[in-house]
Amino acid sequence: MVEVLHEGPPVITDRQRQVIELIADGCSNEEVARRLGISPRTAKAHSDVLRQKLGCTRRRQIPSAYRSLTGRDPLSKSLGAGSSDSGD
Repeated sequence: MVEVLHEGPPVITDRQRQVIELIADGCSNEEVARRLGISPRTAKAHSDVLRQKLGCTRRRQIPSAYRSLTGRDPLSKSLGAGSSDSGD
């Protein structure tokens, strides 16, 4: 397990939520990049940061770790719509 270096729940940005959704949908970093209009290297950086924030060792664990932490389904299309991680 990766050591998480923060107190309380991690802050997940709207862009990171989009990346989580696409990973949950089975997309590779290249597919994430194409869908979001970013480079594959940036997509990989997002997944690396998410692994650290969520305490995962593998990319494929990101969606389930997010679900465990927030109770939200990463495949829900309303994932980023007006939601925040500030105590809800």
